[in-house]
Amino acid sequence: MASIIDKSVPLLRRSVCGVQAPFRCYQRRWAQVHDVRFFAAHGRRSDRVLEKYREKLEQKAKEQGLKDIDELKQAHLDKIKELREKAIVPGANAPLDAQAPPSPQQASSSIPYQAPPPPTPQRLQAEQVTKASKDGVKTLGSFIDVEKTAALPEKEIETIWRLRHVRDPQSLCAVMKADTFRRIVETARKHPQFILPLPREGQGAEIHFLQWTFPSPTTATVLFTHLAEFKVRGEYAQPHTTVTHHLDMAEGKGLVLMEGRVMENRGMTVDEGKWLLMCLQKFYGFEAHTDAAKENAGKRKKLMKQFSEGDEGFKVEELLEEAEKVP
Repeated sequence: MASIIDKSVPLLRRSVCGVQAPFRCYQRRWAQVHDVRFFAAHGRRSDRVLEKYREKLEQKAKEQGLKDIDELKQAHLDKIKELREKAIVPGANAPLDAQAPPSPQQASSSIPYQAPPPPTPQRLQAEQVTKASKDGVKTLGSFIDVEKTAALPEKEIETIWRLRHVRDPQSLCAVMKADTFRRIVETARKHPQFILPLPREGQGAEIHFLQWTFPSPTTATVLFTHLAEFKVRGEYAQPHTTVTHHLDMAEGKGLVLMEGRVMENRGMTVDEGKWLLMCLQKFYGFEAHTDAAKENAGKRKKLMKQFSEGDEGFKVEELLEEAEKVP
């Protein structure tokens, strides 16, 4: 066993980096929106008004025995303030200073233009999106309408599921009986890591490491990685194939929908991904009915137990032999 994989190397794990939502400034809905052109021109307009009435204001200051316009303004400051406080906006029932700020409900109908609401922080978006579960694994609802599809006959469900993935040339998809999956997942919980051989013509066999994860109550995922890469990079090794089983219809329809993808430019073809899935089912969920099949199933269980326990009696040659058997 030690010659195949170092058990001290940390197992693959999926991790999600939390993204800190950027700090945003939020504007109250009843905040006033001003035209900056008003502020740019307001000073100039006041100057023009002052120039227009300068002579009359100077004459008024002399009549009251004041030195200039500034003293006139100062003398009438209280009266000017009083008039401003009594100023009434057309359609309003009270002076400006006596009016309370409009409520958000009133503002929504009284302000002609409102800026759109600020974008939702990324953390809240993640909480609101119900079509994605932990670790970035999509739930069944992100592919199909689960409620409507579950009301259809089994054959139509399978057809819809296959059509949903037909456009992706790297896709893997299948529909299996819930009883078959229960056998598989029972073994998976006992042996969440294992290796499978991939025969290559003229090159012997290439070994691949697999790991089961259960990111949510309705999903079970298998990650396939080149064993050579896993031994070098450990937990940082990148899976070349990911397969997820969706259990949403397991109880009601007795079906488990499987979908996955073979990553491009990772040294794997879709047909090779299918071979690994066939081997996975052969080791994890094969149902033996004949004496020969039962004997083969016993050998495979023994190999899985030896691998999980780190038994030095585990032999790759026996693994390859069992993987190539038809039953």
